[in-house]
Amino acid sequence: MNLIFNLNRLFKASSLALATSLALNGWADTVGQEPQALEIPVSGNASQIPVELESEELKSRLPLDELRAFTEVMERIKKAYVDEVDDRTLLENAIQGMLSGLDPHSAYLKPDDFKELEENTSGEFGGLGIEVGMEDGFIKVVSPIDDTPASKAGVQAGDLIIKLDDVSVKGMSLGESVDKMRGKAGTLIKLTVVRDGEEKPLEISLERAVIKVQSVKAKNLEPGYGYIRISQFQADTGKELVDTLNGLKKEQKDGKLHGLVLDLRNNPGGVLQAAVGVTDAFISEGLIVYTEGRIPNSELRFNATADNPSKGIPLVVLINGGSASASEIVAGALQDHNRAVLMGTESFGKGSVQTVLPLSVDSAKGLKLTTALYYTPNGRSIQAEGIKPDIVVHRAKVTPIDAPQQYKEADLQRHLRNGNKEDLGPLSQKQSEVSSNAGKAEKEIANMLAQDYQLNQALNVLKGMHINAVTAGKSEEKKTAALKPMKTKP
Repeated sequence: MNLIFNLNRLFKASSLALATSLALNGWADTVGQEPQALEIPVSGNASQIPVELESEELKSRLPLDELRAFTEVMERIKKAYVDEVDDRTLLENAIQGMLSGLDPHSAYLKPDDFKELEENTSGEFGGLGIEVGMEDGFIKVVSPIDDTPASKAGVQAGDLIIKLDDVSVKGMSLGESVDKMRGKAGTLIKLTVVRDGEEKPLEISLERAVIKVQSVKAKNLEPGYGYIRISQFQADTGKELVDTLNGLKKEQKDGKLHGLVLDLRNNPGGVLQAAVGVTDAFISEGLIVYTEGRIPNSELRFNATADNPSKGIPLVVLINGGSASASEIVAGALQDHNRAVLMGTESFGKGSVQTVLPLSVDSAKGLKLTTALYYTPNGRSIQAEGIKPDIVVHRAKVTPIDAPQQYKEADLQRHLRNGNKEDLGPLSQKQSEVSSNAGKAEKEIANMLAQDYQLNQALNVLKGMHINAVTAGKSEEKKTAALKPMKTKP
């Protein structure tokens, strides 16, 4: 039966009851609290129904003209669209449009979407390995995920995807474009992207793969200086960080770290509780983050626990335009608590919280709805603002200048040997292998620091912080010694 005739009949019987349930069930709750008498004619076209309301407030809340327009549009699509479309499809499309029109992060979740959301937070899913959003009708890369086809092919945060396999994304919804990028592992796809600084669009070919995200990675940059990279916040990221931090400490000769770099660049976010757990590993008291929204359960506060695995290790946090959501929670909290020096460039600015709400009519479907904004401990909203680093360092490479060969005392014939060193003779084969392996690791780190100027500068800042702490400690020891009474012989 034609849906418009059904709606007309229901308008005659109880005009607002069905219309509000089709549009927003929140209206039905409002109407239910304040029932109103309606005068509705028995016959006539739905677009010409005069309705007299006893309450001006109710009249302002129920946009009857828009509801009439909705039913008219449905009728015209059903009669005039080039292909026949069933009522179920039209209503689902209407729900999708209603949510996508709110903000870039709210969405209607079909059963497959629920599964995808679960996979993303557990750390294994199929595709290219990029976090995306919408901008001016095109797909914008929020950040590529480490060790995925996208990151290996050189996709960068801020890239604007204008074509997928030579098909323009203009007019596609975010969900449609994501579905097109997903596919069977091993299949190819070509992205056409526009990038700042490039004169013409770039074409990037990628091979789809099963994406297995390792949330936490670590390296020793130099003796006493550690590096931890968090690529995405998953359910167990907080625990993984603590385990990784303890592992780095054990690798040091004295069991201590002089400093740590926490890399949150191009981290698109993830689970809120994971961000809280990571922050809690570096502070022992105070507020970490709080949220504010319209519904009571959207107002939450998260505080640090007394346990502090970092033990006050000097900390530098790296962020950039691809650091979003949970990354910004961590960076903002550590900045507000004066626990870390933030370096890099301004973060993405996603300061909203999405809640998954299952539908009562079908538990396999639901809404991902923006229900709150989150705030740093000092009350800063990150939404559309981002976190500003304490020290701005732009992306660059370190290029050493070739210096002319210099001669030292040790190069001169018959130079005197160093009085502090013993001649240990030739190294054993085992010692030689250990030395060779250590040399390879040092070269790998040196190359990493040369390619990554931001990381290079973070290490330099950590060294300065350590030297300052050591100098201050020695100065304090001298002051304490000077205050002690001198012992004199009788």
